Amino acid sequence: DARVAEPAVYATREQHPRRNLAVVVRTAADPQQLSEPIRKAIASFDPDQALPDLKPLAQLITEDVALDRLRSLLLSALAAIALALAATGLYGLIAFTVAQRTREIGIRLALGASVQHVRTLMAREMVLLVAVGTAIGLATAMIVGKGLSAFLYGINATDPTALMAVAATLVATSLAACYLPTRRATRIDPAVTLRS
Repeated sequence: DARVAEPAVYATREQHPRRNLAVVVRTAADPQQLSEPIRKAIASFDPDQALPDLKPLAQLITEDVALDRLRSLLLSALAAIALALAATGLYGLIAFTVAQRTREIGIRLALGASVQHVRTLMAREMVLLVAVGTAIGLATAMIVGKGLSAFLYGINATDPTALMAVAATLVATSLAACYLPTRRATRIDPAVTLRS
């Protein structure tokens, strides 16, 4: 799977007989229109030579990397599912944590704290947790990405744009999970919260 150019030596058919031979034709015209002229040219040298498979170079390259591309697509699909599950779980966890503090929020409001102050306090605490989690997640992604790079073709496993997009998605999910329950809790009358 290491696609690194290796030294090569040209050997004639007489020096190194092989069962499968390839003819490469460079053309400015459409390769599909040249199949008959190529067959006739080969037949003029050797009428018994079969030429069953004429393909443009782009198709040969596509077939050569098909398995790598399939692996990359599967890995991308699994990564998208993992991101959706992580975002859903993170939202649920943070929303539950903030909802558990509804009584505390009611007490703070009853003692005279402003709604904005309570929302800022909750957001600050969650942002600290999210920042630590994001830093740990990005560091882990960089380490694991280096190991996965052998399975990827044409993309970088530690692409900063992709990592930042994932981090931004999870941070936005976390902030929404913090903001919505806090907003709901600050709208409840503190007296009702204290009685529950």
